Amino acid sequence: MSRIAIFPGSFDPFTNGHLDIVQRGVGLFDEVIVAIGTNSSKQRYLPVEHMQALIAEVFRDEPRVSVRTFKGLTAEFAREVGAKYLLRGLRNSPDFEYEKPIAYGNQHVNPALETVFLLTSPALGAISSTIIRDIHRYGGNVDAFVPFAMPQLAS
Repeated sequence: MSRIAIFPGSFDPFTNGHLDIVQRGVGLFDEVIVAIGTNSSKQRYLPVEHMQALIAEVFRDEPRVSVRTFKGLTAEFAREVGAKYLLRGLRNSPDFEYEKPIAYGNQHVNPALETVFLLTSPALGAISSTIIRDIHRYGGNVDAFVPFAMPQLAS
């Protein structure tokens, strides 16, 4: 039985910090599924289908990484795809405090699901999708923060 992990998030956009977690996760698991979920409390900056295609292109030469979208509970999606691990990156202690109750909730829904936290590499710890969106929205260059060319938005 292979060790499948899902790396869930809205990935709006997918950052070099996310890339780092997936690349390191591939060293720990047989397969990593980047799972783009719908967050009911967030309105997307970039269309989910576009982000899925951009992330898939980043990992085109890594057969152990796939990119999928899902709606609903992360723990249920993990069950659907046979994942026993949920991969999460932590930049700081507030991230841990945010992630801890989510991990407990996921384990309540799917007791077979184990959350694995990886600390973000120090050089990438200041990167957040929120900051990248703001820089990009106002015409700034975000090339140093994302592993692909960000699309130009209509004015």
